Amino acid sequence: MGDLLLGIDIGTYSSKGVLCRPDGTILADAQTQHKISIPRIGYVEQDAESIWWTEFCQIARQLTEDVPQGERIIGVGVSTIGACLLPVDSRGNPLRPGILYGIDTRSGDQIESLEDRYGRCNLIDFCGSRLTSQSIGAKILWLKENEPDNYQDAAKFLAASSYIIYRLTGEFVIDAHTASEFHPLFNIKTCCWDGRYAEHITSLDKLPAIGWGDEIAGYITKWASEATGIPEGTPVNYGTIDALSEAVSVGVVDVGDLMIMYGSTTCLVFHVHHPVPTEELWLETGFSKGQYEYTAGMSTSGSATTWFRDCFGQDLLEDEKRTGMKAYAALAEEAGDSPSGSNGLLVLPYLSGERTPIFDQKARGVLAGFSLNHTRGDIYRAVLEGISFATRMNLEAMQNTGARMTHGIAVGGGASNRLWLQIVSNVTGIPQELPEETIGACYGDAFLAGLGVGIIKDKHAIKEQWVKIKGVVEPIDKTKPTYDKLYGLFRELYLGSQSVVHQLSEMQR
Repeated sequence: MGDLLLGIDIGTYSSKGVLCRPDGTILADAQTQHKISIPRIGYVEQDAESIWWTEFCQIARQLTEDVPQGERIIGVGVSTIGACLLPVDSRGNPLRPGILYGIDTRSGDQIESLEDRYGRCNLIDFCGSRLTSQSIGAKILWLKENEPDNYQDAAKFLAASSYIIYRLTGEFVIDAHTASEFHPLFNIKTCCWDGRYAEHITSLDKLPAIGWGDEIAGYITKWASEATGIPEGTPVNYGTIDALSEAVSVGVVDVGDLMIMYGSTTCLVFHVHHPVPTEELWLETGFSKGQYEYTAGMSTSGSATTWFRDCFGQDLLEDEKRTGMKAYAALAEEAGDSPSGSNGLLVLPYLSGERTPIFDQKARGVLAGFSLNHTRGDIYRAVLEGISFATRMNLEAMQNTGARMTHGIAVGGGASNRLWLQIVSNVTGIPQELPEETIGACYGDAFLAGLGVGIIKDKHAIKEQWVKIKGVVEPIDKTKPTYDKLYGLFRELYLGSQSVVHQLSEMQR
């Protein structure tokens, strides 16, 4: 009988699943789309039942129907959007929509009060990172202060992955990587819940049990089997956050490995051996015991290119309908005619504030050096260069901890934009490997499930069998003087425009 692995990821805007063999061979995949809810500025939510669980069931049912006769699913891996807050009652029923990760910024007052009470330096030493809009402990405090009934009725505070695994197995669990975003309730040194700063937030018995992403959390119940089509008794791993599974899916599993994910935001995952607390990045555990990583997340990157296309490329979108020539490709062609430095243009790409490394919710976009001689191609190239300078800031923050990187692996939809990749390598000096195929986080989920059930014996199988590299984008040395100069101006422009931009952000609704 053939053994198969099932991986399903519930992302911010879509969910995707894959059915594969233990050697990485893909038999089937499935995908569905959904939306986020923004009930007011700074609040970003999703419904746990109608989106997270319903789409998991839809994808699982579709993929289980593709299991060949005589074969069976022996392990299920799960990942979901970055740490979210979902209060549930004793039966696991959601008490409200899930409050999303760092794109939801409602807990600013709670972060400030926790830092005033305990001191930012103390919290950084304990958590490994500063409190930010990613910090779920601060969002639990927000719930306590703003929705006291939901807070009181909550038997558990779950993440999105915890909710899926509860529905599958009946177990209230969380993986250590996701738990490490529950600042300030998780001790980064012991990798356990710790009540040192929990007194004003919650009792620790309301938090799920911690395990690791490559371990088994429970088994498919009869009820879950009927809902998903997955056979009763199938092992399910502890799950994790989609960015980590995405990194695993392309072989980022060893110290020194770096993933650069080009999506609506740019996400960086870098594995390290000796973790050093930092206030510029997120220090988190990895998928396996003893692993640590620095992660970074920008607020807008691919979404900035989409904004530019939609606002200034309507003619190209019309051409796309008529000729099939992609608007993004046409913009890249125009930008390719502009030299390094975009003929003296500089862009701050902070269209929705910024997360790492500056953590500035009031940051906004700036276009500097604009003249009558500039073209659309110049401006688009400057947008790509601005995103690349912001990426360099994050990579330098990682290297400032003493960690060293030699290359990155590029993934995500934006990785198809060769000009963007080349500019990032030129600006950062980092070569980028290109996987032959990027399936996404669900592929990493299936691999982690294989580790959990033991059919995959070693994490290096992802590099040796599952992932094939088709090429490398090398930095072009002759661009270095131009980009080094512009990078210095980029940092200077942010600091010099900060006061004006913050005031302008207060006027925006």
